[in-house]
Order: sequence, then C-alpha cells, then structure tokens
Amino acid sequence: MIGRRTPILRPAALLLSIWAGATVAQPVTLYGIVDSSVEVVNQVGAAGDTLVRVPSLTGSVPSRVGLRGGEDLGGGLRAMFALEHGFAPDAGTSTQGGRLWGRQAWVGLAGGWGTLSLGRQYTMLFYSLLEADLLGPNMYSSGSLDAYIPNARADNALGYRGMFGPLTVGATYSFGRDTVNAGPSPGGTNCAGERAGEARECRAWSALVKFDRPAWGVALALDEQRGGPGAFAGLVGSGLADTRLSANGYVKVGPTRLAAGLLRRDNEGQATTPRSDLWYIAAAWSVTPRVTLDGQVYRLAFDGSANRSLLVAARAQLALSRRTTLYATAGSIDNRGALDLSVSGGAPGSSTAPGGSQQGLAFGLRHTF
Repeated sequence: MIGRRTPILRPAALLLSIWAGATVAQPVTLYGIVDSSVEVVNQVGAAGDTLVRVPSLTGSVPSRVGLRGGEDLGGGLRAMFALEHGFAPDAGTSTQGGRLWGRQAWVGLAGGWGTLSLGRQYTMLFYSLLEADLLGPNMYSSGSLDAYIPNARADNALGYRGMFGPLTVGATYSFGRDTVNAGPSPGGTNCAGERAGEARECRAWSALVKFDRPAWGVALALDEQRGGPGAFAGLVGSGLADTRLSANGYVKVGPTRLAAGLLRRDNEGQATTPRSDLWYIAAAWSVTPRVTLDGQVYRLAFDGSANRSLLVAARAQLALSRRTTLYATAGSIDNRGALDLSVSGGAPGSSTAPGGSQQGLAFGLRHTF
C-alpha cells in the first residue's frame, strides 16, 4: 500500500534519512560497491554434481554501502565515524547475519598520534593482509580455506591504529566479539560475552606491526579469540582460545607485485588437529592501465594429520572506467584426508566430498560509487 514501508525498505530508508540529515551539519560521504557474478562449480557433494549460481557472499569483493565522515575539533584533533552495511546482490538481503551495519560501525578520535575507535571494527589481522594477500576476499582465495580471514571483525571493540612514516602499529580489544549469532554466515561465532564475573569469556584482541616502503613491505599480526558457552569452532569455554599469527611481505618490481606469507592457527577448540599452517605466494601484474592479472597459490596443512588442501586461483580484470570493472576468475582445490573444503567462498553449499578435488569459474561485474 502507498505510504506503508515494508521491512525490506526500512534499512535503506533509515540509511538515506541519516545521510540526508547528516549532510546538513557536516561533510558525510556515501559510498559503496555492487559486485555480482555467475559461477560454475563442479564436484559438489558426494554425487559430484555441477552447480551454477549467482554467489551471495562475495565476487571479486563483497558488496556494501556505507557512510563515513568526521569533524575538525581544532588543535589537530578530529572526530570520525564509519557505518558500513553488507548485502547480497543476488537477493538484496543483508549479510553479516542480518546486521544493519555488519561490516563496520564505529566512532573515534584522530590526531597526529593515531586513531582511537570504539564499536564494531576490523581487527589488526585484516590490516596485516591488505598488501600481501593479493586476491583478498575474491571468491577463490584464502577465505575458502579459513572463513575468518575476510571476516576479521569484532563487536564491542576498542581499537587503535597509528601511522608514523613507513611504520604502522595497532591493536584492538573486544569485550564481547559477536553479539549477533550470525551462523551459518562465515562471520558468525555465537560468542557474545560481556557478562559480569566473566573476565575472559568471548574476549578478543589483536596487535599489528607493519612497515611499508615504496618498493617493499612486511607485516606481523597476532589475533586471538576467547571462547564461551555455545561458541562455534569448539570454543565452548573461556579457557579455550583460537589464535592466528600472520607474517608476510611483498615487493614491487615495475608493474608487478610479488608477495608471500604464512598464517599459523592454533585452535584449542579442536582436540585432534589444533594447529594448522596456511602458506601462500602471490603475483599481480598491471598489463596496461586497464588490464590487471593476478594469481595466488595457497597450501593449508594440519599438524599430525593427513588433512591438506592446495588451492590455486587466478583473476583477470578489465577496467571499463574508473568505477566499473569486468572480471573473470577461476580456482582449483585439491583436498586430502577428511577435508571437504570448497574451492569457492562465494556462497555456502558447494563443499566437495571428503578428500575431493573441485574447480570453479566465474564471470562478473563490479561497480563502485
């Protein structure tokens, strides 16, 4: 009926009303990405079926719409904020477990000493991987092997990040890392915390040291999540932790970037195979100002186990304009042991049989605004 808002329209109406009102008082930027593709994945399930779909979680990057802005407070001090909503372009639904501002929702103060922020925000693991994990959140990438990597965020978090010439340092601390049960979304951990008398339940912290020069850079980060009653990944108590150590580096040679890294994970919630190593090497080549080719090889191995996965992925991108890009991406995974990981992190429901191999191919379009 005319004059009546449906539940689907309420988030969009709220976003636009906030933006319209905010622009009167201070400069606010409205931005976003719409990225959609058609994907073919083979060897799905025990029957080895072929799946054709429009992925919901990511294409070359996840789709989003956001607001960011700030205010000069004088004396070199500035107030800042970011609100970012993730959505699935295949159906127009919210991602991050249906949160309105599931990607980012924080407010902070910034000065020459750095930025101090409070709210839902990226952990330092995210910032450590920006220059070295070249495929990033591409549908065939590190997220296929470890879903936390492209979802490294925490609720109720206090964060700090400072950039001093080539040196970047940062840290976050969360008092309750996941207030929304977002399962089976990759971002869901079902660990709210923030209970009186529970000093460690569902706490999370991260730290970063990063050094970037014009032709090379290195980064080291540590990310730890504490458990709680009913938490996913086996972290059912606050005495259990899931820790990731990331070390990587990159070099630039003309139009080419080369990178390599290691992400070591110790998950005390997994009794039989708590430790794993995810190695990767990557290359990106700017063939012309409009054409880019990039690829990456990942090897995931669990200590004391036959479980192994080798993932090879590649992507070609053609910039039709400054904002619009066509891309094609392909991937192949070879599992060993009991692993049934899918080559694709584009959407749930494409796992292969235990110990199976799988290939995927996708063609997509990305537009930024």
